[in-house]
Order: sequence, then C-alpha cells, then structure tokens
Amino acid sequence: MFKNIYSLIIKEFLAVWQDKRIRLILIVPPLIQLFIFAFAATLDVKNISVACLNRDEGKLSYELIQRFAGSPFFNDMQYLNDFHQIQEVIDNQKAIMVIHIDEEFSRKLLSGRSPEIQLILDGRKSNTAQIVQGYAFKIIEQYYSDLSKKMNLPFPSTKLIARNWFNSNLIYTWFTVPGLVAILTMFTSLLVTSLTIARERELGTFEQLLVSPLRSIDILIGKAIPGIIIGMGEGTIILIAAVTAFQIPFTGSILALYFSMFIFVCSIVGVGLFLSSLCKTQQQALLAVFVFMSNSVILSGFATPIENMPIWLQKITLINPLRFFLIIVRGIFLKKIPFSVIFQNLYPIIIIAIFNLSVSTWFFRKRLE
Repeated sequence: MFKNIYSLIIKEFLAVWQDKRIRLILIVPPLIQLFIFAFAATLDVKNISVACLNRDEGKLSYELIQRFAGSPFFNDMQYLNDFHQIQEVIDNQKAIMVIHIDEEFSRKLLSGRSPEIQLILDGRKSNTAQIVQGYAFKIIEQYYSDLSKKMNLPFPSTKLIARNWFNSNLIYTWFTVPGLVAILTMFTSLLVTSLTIARERELGTFEQLLVSPLRSIDILIGKAIPGIIIGMGEGTIILIAAVTAFQIPFTGSILALYFSMFIFVCSIVGVGLFLSSLCKTQQQALLAVFVFMSNSVILSGFATPIENMPIWLQKITLINPLRFFLIIVRGIFLKKIPFSVIFQNLYPIIIIAIFNLSVSTWFFRKRLE
C-alpha cells in the first residue's frame, strides 16, 4: 500500500514539474505578489501634494509653511492667492490638503494668543486624509513648541510621547511581508491540490486510477502530500526572502512556525481536494481557487481589522484558517509570542483542518459512487 501511495506521490510531482503552465504559475505569481504587496500595496502616506493659502504673509507664518515644505512627507507645495482657489484644488484632486492661515496669525502669536489654522482635507480619501491630518498636527505642535522656547511665549507645555511596540518606526513592510508568508503559502497549496483531480479528469486518466489497486483514501493521500510539500517549500522561500531581502526581524521559534504552517497547509489542502473533486476541468478549478482566495484574504484581517467588520461577518471569519495563521506568523516574527499564545490560535486551525480533510474525503467517495 505504501509503495503504491509513494508511486502516486512521485507521479504528482512529475506532473507538476512537466507541465510548464503549472510550473510557471507556482513560481512567477507568488514572487510578483510578494514584491507588489510589499512595495506597491502599502498604506504608508508619502509624496503628498498640499496647497497653502497664507493671508498673513508675516515672518512667523512663512516659517510655519517652510516646516511643511521641508517635511519628508510633502513633496509638492502649491501656493494659492485667493480663497476661491481652495475649492478648485480639492475638487480636481490637485492636493489632499489645503492649509489656510488667516491675516491675524502672527499678531495673535506675538500677543500670546492661540491662532487658528484651518486644514481643509479631501474626505474622499478618508484614510489618507486622517494620516495627513496627523502629520500636520505634529508639524504645527512642534513649531509652536520651538517658537515658545525661542521667543519665551506662553504656549501650553503639554507634550505627548508615543511609543510603537514591536515596530517602533512603523515600517509597513514589517506588517505586510509576514502576512505574505501565510497568503502565498495558502495560494500555492490550494492551487496544486485543486488542479490535481481536475487534471486527471481532463486528461482522461482518472478512470485508470479507479481501476488501480489504490483505494479512494490512498488516492487522496497521494494527492494531498505533494500539495503539502510544495506549499511548505513555497512558505520557506517567502520566509527566506522576508528575512534576507526585506530585513524583517524574526524573533520567535522557527520550529513553532513550521509546525503551525504544516497544520495550516493541511487545512488548505482539504479545501483544495474538495474543489478539485467538485470541478471537472482545470479552468473551473482555477476559477474556484480565485473565488476562495479573494474571500479568504478579505476576511482574514490582512489589510483591514476584523474588529471593523459587522458582527455577523466577524463570526464567519472564525471558519477561515488564514485569520488565525496570520496572528501566529506576525506574532512569531515580531513579538516572539510563547507557544501558549500560538496554541490559542492553532487549535482552531486543527479543528478546521480535520473538518476540511474529512469532508473532502467523504465528498470524494460520494463522487466515485
């Protein structure tokens, strides 16, 4: 029995390796996705275009505007001459923010009063607008503090000190790349296993498997193991790239990560075998993979917090193994979480893996009847 399963495993590896299309899909897209998500799909706000309407034209207001112009976050500073130009700039998206300084700015500062600065932001880009507003508040607060020390003016001395744990410089790749270890591992495992039975049906060799000495469970094992091995191998490649190419700190246990990855891949292989049994062609299987992957990533908390979702949708995410594995991967990378915390997120994946593999086995047998 073991010899027959071993032969089927070797056959699966050869089928994957000899098919140029599958070989290309397994190698090129994950690498492209790694660099696109790491560099292009970022929530960092840089190279911001802002406009300024300075009606004061005094030295103090000029110094404040230069603080904005010299900031590394703002690369395009536009100067307006009239209040009516503000609407044109915002409507045509020529700037995300307009700084409006009234004519009594310097006078109020020199008299010890707090001047008002109006910030007009483009609310169509809500997330970007909030971040830019934070940048602006920080620049203005620092300007007031420096001016107070320089001119002995009575400005409030309250100072807020923020500390960012586990990612002190808020480097966005530290957040995305560990998550890509999970997502791209999932993609590869799901792709390999979802195509395997569909490929046999499409090529007309599935009937040969049925008349072979292999039982249905032996066929499933032989189809599942290559997907697990290839998925783990893909995860290893992304892991090495994260540590070496992207310089992501790895603070946790490598053994705990691989053990968790193995359980996670098993849960995904169960889904892949189910989709493969359901589909008659490889094209159908690829479409099913796309539908499952897109929904899994959205409901995993990779880009948007699960807490922001409706309550009923948060409950649906509990059946998504990617949700729990993302917590494990990011925790092992950045937090050095202990195994007790890992297990709190690992046991749901174990339950999901057992359920997925059991259902795929049952469904495969039903399809054979």
